[in-house]
Amino acid sequence: MKVLLIGAGGREHALGWKLALSPRVTELHSLPGNPGLAELGPVIEGIEPTDSAAVADVARFGGFDLVVVGPEAPLAAGVVDALSRLGIPVFGPTAAAARLESSKSHAKDVMSAAGVPHAESATFTDPKSAWSQIEQSDGPYVVKADGLAAGKGVLVTDDRGEARRWVERWIGVGPVVVEEHLDGPEVSVIAVCTATGAQPLAPARDYKRRDNGDLGPNTGGMGAYSPVDLPSGLVEQVMTGVITPVLDEMEHRGLGFRGFLYAGLVLTTAGFRVLELNVRLGDPEAEVILPRLASDLVDVMEGETPRWSAMTAVDVVLTAHGYPDSPMTGAVIEGVDAPGDDVHVFHAGTSLSEGRLVVAGGRVLNVVGLGEDLARARARAYKTAGRIHWPGVHYRTDIATT
Repeated sequence: MKVLLIGAGGREHALGWKLALSPRVTELHSLPGNPGLAELGPVIEGIEPTDSAAVADVARFGGFDLVVVGPEAPLAAGVVDALSRLGIPVFGPTAAAARLESSKSHAKDVMSAAGVPHAESATFTDPKSAWSQIEQSDGPYVVKADGLAAGKGVLVTDDRGEARRWVERWIGVGPVVVEEHLDGPEVSVIAVCTATGAQPLAPARDYKRRDNGDLGPNTGGMGAYSPVDLPSGLVEQVMTGVITPVLDEMEHRGLGFRGFLYAGLVLTTAGFRVLELNVRLGDPEAEVILPRLASDLVDVMEGETPRWSAMTAVDVVLTAHGYPDSPMTGAVIEGVDAPGDDVHVFHAGTSLSEGRLVVAGGRVLNVVGLGEDLARARARAYKTAGRIHWPGVHYRTDIATT
């Protein structure tokens, strides 16, 4: 099987690594790829992943048997639609189905219709109306961009003035959502949705704040771990109370869903509530879920029930100086060697310059440690992270401690 993987981040490197382990995959190509993915097979440069027609041409003329779409932007741009029209097998939702992520207000509407417990919210296009909503609360304040924002479209703050400024910044881009603040631990439950039904993947917990102690700005993710100690039966409750009702509502609307459906949950004292729905594997959740998957990923994407390793995985994300607002790129990265069987280093924001690995984005590397328990997995991740350096490298030192 000749496979084309769309994307360039840490999630895609983890997907590519797992796909390459499949005995069914004879060739793996990635578009646009990254230096880590280049070690697994050819990368196709010069084409934007969101250019649906160009991606479809590459898949058609390249004779690919399967296309796997990693990030949300190509899904929202209709890459799956373009490939499907050509009869090319592709894993991921259509653009219409991907609105579960590309429009938060649409996702709220679907969840309300499906009876899914979620954070209450209101959507605004007028800043004064949004400010009025914010001023009705004493905080914390939660404001979100309604559309895609590459993991940077969420603000959680106790500062009312900061919330107002955030609204002013984003409302020129599109609608903003003012949402109730939910208190409690978070967990990500992701389902693989195929023609034969939905199967849950192993839950993971990620860390969004940039700095230790869950301080600093929200980011796309600073680390994650799996498995997670959860209340008995929670995953089954999420499947019956969130995933299945959402899929049923999508079918009712004529929007069948195929791909990864992500439910970000907050475990409140009154039970779980959905914080967000996404239409792809989480990042950095993918980097700890896929190393624990004992099944062939291609088989799972065709409907096989996933099997899991008993190992624990901990991911520490290394970021560039200035991330998330203004990451500094171009620094030479030192110390990324072959880590061994119990540690993986997945590339997220790297490139090659004159044969040297350099920083090319905000989230740069994912260092994933595996171990028989959380302590050993965590120790291996941080030992390897400590060997990697560039000027301004930053990472949290408290991943998987709470």
